[in-house]
Amino acid sequence: MTDLIEVKTCELQGEALGWAVGKAEGLDVFLAPPEYGNPWRVFVRYTGEVTIREVRYNPWDDWALGGPLIEKHCRGFGVVQDGSNSRYRAFAYEPAGFSRLAGGPTILVAGCRAIVALHLGDTVKVPKELMT
Repeated sequence: MTDLIEVKTCELQGEALGWAVGKAEGLDVFLAPPEYGNPWRVFVRYTGEVTIREVRYNPWDDWALGGPLIEKHCRGFGVVQDGSNSRYRAFAYEPAGFSRLAGGPTILVAGCRAIVALHLGDTVKVPKELMT
C-alpha cells in the first residue's frame, strides 16, 4: 500500500476526491498504477458470493456514480455568483441531524466534498500519488 497524506476536504479534486468518497461510503477502493499514458486512478472492488468485479470509481465526474450519492446524502444545492472556483454549493445531511456544506466548481464536486466532510471531516488521508 502507498503512503497516505492528510489533505483538506475543501481542496480534494479528481482521483483524490474519488478515493475519499469511496472511503466515506465504506467501499473497497484501490489504486491502479499509471499505464498507457493514464495517471494513477481509483477503482472499487465489489465482491459477491461467487464473483469479484473491479470498476473505475469517479463519482466527481460521472453522474451515474455521483448522482445516486447526491440523492442519498444531499438535501440542498446552490450557486454562488462570487467569481470563485467554488461556484456551486451542496448541503449533505444525515438523519441524526448532522450536516455539512461544501463548495466546488461543479455540482458533483461540491456534493462529493460535502459527503466526505459529513462522514470523514475537514481533513482526510489520501494516497500521496493522487496529490501530484
